[in-house]
Amino acid sequence: MLKKLRQRLKNERGLTLIELLAVVVILGIIAAIAIPSIGGLIDNSKKDAHVANAKQMISSAKLAVAADETLRPVGTTSKTVTLEKLESDGYIDTLKDPDGDSTNANGYKRETSLVTISADGPDKFTYEVTLIGNKRSLSGNSDELKRTSISDN
Repeated sequence: MLKKLRQRLKNERGLTLIELLAVVVILGIIAAIAIPSIGGLIDNSKKDAHVANAKQMISSAKLAVAADETLRPVGTTSKTVTLEKLESDGYIDTLKDPDGDSTNANGYKRETSLVTISADGPDKFTYEVTLIGNKRSLSGNSDELKRTSISDN
């Protein structure tokens, strides 16, 4: 019995071409399903990074308003503070656009990306951000900022 088993194992030569082809087809199907899903995850994480950057701009604008009285709006007028000013005055570290390319690593348009500050009463302010990147932009207040509020440029 053991002799027959050894002889049978000795006659096994490996995978046939059909078996190998079946394995390659199965792996191709799995790859075709997985690659678009991974691409969607990467895109969603970039959108989430844009939203986080916009919220960080609002937080730094609040710090700037608390520290600098000239940024506080009076009456019905509103004031704006650009991303460039927030970065140069040290209220926020340099923000990098997640969609940035190798020619423009930071990617955000610093002069036109801004926070608009409006007065809602004495010492009560509303902050609305506009963040403009190379490929995407978004605007809104901190409650409205979501992945779905991002528009492609």
